[in-house]
Amino acid sequence: MKKPSFPDNEEFRVNTLKSLDILDTIPEERFDRVTRMAKRLFSVEIALVSLVDSNRQWFKSSQGLDASETPRDISFCGHTILGDEVFIISDASKDARFSDNPLVTDNPNIRFYAGYPIKTPNGAKIGTLCLIDAEPKEFDTDDKEALIDLATMIEHELVALRNSNIDELTGISNRRGFMTLGAHCIQICKRTSIDATLIFIDLNKFKPINDKFGHQEGDLALKTFSNLLFSFFRESDLCARIGGDEFVVLLANSKALVASTIMTRFQTYVDEYNNHSGKEYELAFSYGAVEYQPEQHASLEDLLSDADALMYKQKQAI
Repeated sequence: MKKPSFPDNEEFRVNTLKSLDILDTIPEERFDRVTRMAKRLFSVEIALVSLVDSNRQWFKSSQGLDASETPRDISFCGHTILGDEVFIISDASKDARFSDNPLVTDNPNIRFYAGYPIKTPNGAKIGTLCLIDAEPKEFDTDDKEALIDLATMIEHELVALRNSNIDELTGISNRRGFMTLGAHCIQICKRTSIDATLIFIDLNKFKPINDKFGHQEGDLALKTFSNLLFSFFRESDLCARIGGDEFVVLLANSKALVASTIMTRFQTYVDEYNNHSGKEYELAFSYGAVEYQPEQHASLEDLLSDADALMYKQKQAI
């Protein structure tokens, strides 16, 4: 069996994939409709949107296959992303690269495979749209063009998904993106008994910035505060602007007491910015930090509401 090698831009490619915040998210109709169409159009048993992570391929959409992921070193898609064309294996049992691959010798007993790389706007090949069948098949020029057209639909959906989950002004997650990713994070924490804390942040005296210096300066203040959040917190923390001058940070593997210590450090971080910004105003904030308790918080909305209420108490005390 020939294991797929790594592209020359592997680090860039994986970083691009992770920046989409799509790995391990729930199925979505926008992708499922394309794989359903592909499965029907090509009369194959399996159609997948496969995203090639560092050590696995994970299926964002799967028609005809129960598995959610397989190791990268036995993946066909790992080979596909090394090229720019449709990658075709008419009969894997007769191909020296794949004949002893466990995906060929065992379920799903792959014989036919056709895949085309899915690319992001920066050119990174993050995965494939692929077709699989347990019977050998041929793939002609028209088939290739049709598969490329469907893969292009997936690429467009990825762009739309990113745009719909990202706050246009600040470049961090918006409310929709936060609710999608945050809910998934909470479920993982619950299943693995890992602590999580939600911090609800509201800027103080933001309206006077708009009133005195104009909305353009107000927008700049929001972008600056977002940059401070993004640069201060860990990559594993989920930062989002959920509306107006309201922000949230979801800390995985952190208790509320730890979050309070972190926010004290963040206050110092913001103070240092204010001292050197040269602005006629200062960025200031109130916050509420609430630890996730499964018995109290049936949903992310419940956790968000409790943190919002705690933030409001702090704001009223100013």
